[in-house]
Amino acid sequence: MASPTTIQDVQTILTQPAGCRLIVVKILTSRPGLYGLGCATYTQRFHAVHTTIEKHLKPFLIGRDADRIEELWQMGMVNGYWRNGPVLNNAISGVDMALWDIKAKRAGMPLYQLLGGKCREGAAVYVHADGKDRAEVAENVHKFREQGYQHIRVQMGGYGGRAARLHKPRGAPEGAYYAPREYCRAMLDMIEHVRAAVGPDVELLHDIHERLRPIDAIAFAKAVEPFNLFFLEDPLAPEDLEWFRNIREQCATPIAMGELFNHPREWTPLIQDRLIDFIRMHISQMGGLTPARNVAAFANMYGIRTAWHGPGDVSPVGHAANLHLDLWAPNFGVQEWCRFNDLVYDLFPGTPEVHNGYMYPNDQPGLGIDINEDLAARYPCTDEVIQWTQTRAPDGGPVRP
Repeated sequence: MASPTTIQDVQTILTQPAGCRLIVVKILTSRPGLYGLGCATYTQRFHAVHTTIEKHLKPFLIGRDADRIEELWQMGMVNGYWRNGPVLNNAISGVDMALWDIKAKRAGMPLYQLLGGKCREGAAVYVHADGKDRAEVAENVHKFREQGYQHIRVQMGGYGGRAARLHKPRGAPEGAYYAPREYCRAMLDMIEHVRAAVGPDVELLHDIHERLRPIDAIAFAKAVEPFNLFFLEDPLAPEDLEWFRNIREQCATPIAMGELFNHPREWTPLIQDRLIDFIRMHISQMGGLTPARNVAAFANMYGIRTAWHGPGDVSPVGHAANLHLDLWAPNFGVQEWCRFNDLVYDLFPGTPEVHNGYMYPNDQPGLGIDINEDLAARYPCTDEVIQWTQTRAPDGGPVRP
């Protein structure tokens, strides 16, 4: 009987080539030259994830059988007793993805083959069209259409918009201010304008980013229904899950949710009760490929599609993992895409490529992606106090970002 392939080392690579701090886990095995990569990116708290991997998971993993992915995931999740938080989940995700990468490399096939094979040749992606006013948003949508994109998310002035009038009290502190009611009026006007400008054939999306009170989110979902969105993204915060039933009872606007989810008890009731239409978790935030595969299969039973989180604070390794899930899942919907620059492609050889609105794999074994560690080291992560999450209402009170 052949000796097992064991974990010899767990390395954490931190790099920041394009604004967001990225965390990549590299697992080296007892087989010379065989290693795997995984994404553990929690860009706002990268030091905490790094420490969790190096000080807790690494000692736990050294010497264990790299083939036993399910066992290692289950034991890693409870080894610290408390579980289902973003720091631990991201750390475990980096390990989990790297182990799947290793297993598929040993099999000599792309990861999607181990998941069950392709259901499609490429994954449709959506991109983000922003602008200072509604005319600029419509212009940017036209530009993306010319590049072949069929799914386009429309925003105006970033998340929450840029308030034209803020009636703040004396001594109001600094912060990222926005006016929720003004946002609702401005975004509905923008979406109406863009739909009229680009016609019915473009699949438009919009992200509330969980910034509205539940009753205002319900009103927005109802008001935007005539403009036929492909989906309305993250209308409610995880703390307000019970309100999704109210949205469903009030309108037929498709709903996508899950970016901030950590715990199965957050997504399970929404899927079981068919209160959303797309799951869009950050797969490292939920613990990696193992739980993402399980949730995709679970959602398929209820007719709910996938739309995994895919911004710039998912590393290219995480985007590659998203793509393998997209190609396999029978209930794939659409994939968010951040359009990495050339430096990122140099730093991560094998980063998925998009042509005419579809993302394609390179069909190399495993995840099909590598990292240039020398180049990564030239772009170290920088420390900062995050500003955009210091959000405030017009009266200065703190609100969710």
